[in-house]
Amino acid sequence: MDKRLQEFISTKGPLIDAELNRLIDSENSPTSLKDSMLYSVNAGGKRIRPLLVLAVLADFEKESKDDLKVACAVELIHTYSLIHDDLPCMDDDDFRRGKPTNHKVYGEATAVLAGDALQTRAFGILASLEETKPEQTIKLISLLADASGANGMVGGQILDMEGETAALSLSELEEVHMHKTGALLSFCIEAGAILSNANESELVKLRNYAKNIGLAFQIKDDILDVTSTTEQLGKTANSDAASDKSTYPSLLGLEGAQQQLEKYHREAVESLDFLQKENSMLQLFADYIVQRDV
Repeated sequence: MDKRLQEFISTKGPLIDAELNRLIDSENSPTSLKDSMLYSVNAGGKRIRPLLVLAVLADFEKESKDDLKVACAVELIHTYSLIHDDLPCMDDDDFRRGKPTNHKVYGEATAVLAGDALQTRAFGILASLEETKPEQTIKLISLLADASGANGMVGGQILDMEGETAALSLSELEEVHMHKTGALLSFCIEAGAILSNANESELVKLRNYAKNIGLAFQIKDDILDVTSTTEQLGKTANSDAASDKSTYPSLLGLEGAQQQLEKYHREAVESLDFLQKENSMLQLFADYIVQRDV
């Protein structure tokens, strides 16, 4: 990992972790529910989504008193989605990030409710922003609802489930992932741009960057599922092949999937030319997404 990116993550990561815990601890909720929420929030994720929000601000050289709240709101949505994805009625996974999944520890009912609580808390956080202009706050709430709901992540999950019983084409597979994975990543980039007061021309280029890193992220996940062990991944390896799911390696082969990964990485980086920065933080994140081993 690039030294600058490593320093950025080591500085911002603990701030994100502390704010996530503060935001949940401040809730007047039953102890069992709060414990379940905190179990998954503190399960050791890479925090790529909240870090991307902060990376946009860093590249625009802007500051916002609301940056951590917005960053944490998207991480709570992401965490809720993982809890629900792991349930027996969905992907039926026993491990997440090397630990037993939430429902294995707290039971299915509590896991469902913990996910529900994390989701609603995210929107409550956005509604309580202090410095952001009201019209920008409304835009952030609307964007997150769209990115996480039927038009985005949840819609992508349905397409993914339906695709398990069908042989998807490459364009159909990309449609799944632009919703399931890409929509929330796109929110992170656009949210950072809103907090940075980016203009429309800059937003268009950042959206293109987000689309490409979203697809690159999923291709890398698909490759790792084939090439890594369960111990390395912290979850069951080769689960896609076992369930006969369409993936980039299954459609293109490992070499073809790698070529597609490099294509999206290249297009993401080219979208950042307007920043006129050598090795911008967003470029370093794009590099990390394609080079990571977990």
